Amino acid sequence: MLQDALAIRYYQRLTDALVEQWNRGYRFDELRLYLDGYLAALRHADAIEPYLINRLEEEVIRYLYDPSNFEMPQTEPDYR
Repeated sequence: MLQDALAIRYYQRLTDALVEQWNRGYRFDELRLYLDGYLAALRHADAIEPYLINRLEEEVIRYLYDPSNFEMPQTEPDYR
């Protein structure tokens, strides 16, 4: 569980971007590449502590492989 405010902010940005990419038609291989690039940029920029980046990676991978995060909401038909 992330507790650092900046790490949480990166988590939110990253998961929102992953869902947006999914809705554009990208799938797991491309999303994983996006995640790897994002994390590499955080490491290169020394944006947050390395151990926080590792925790962030674990949490986002867990998010990425949970299929419920990428399901399209089912709308009920209007029976009037």
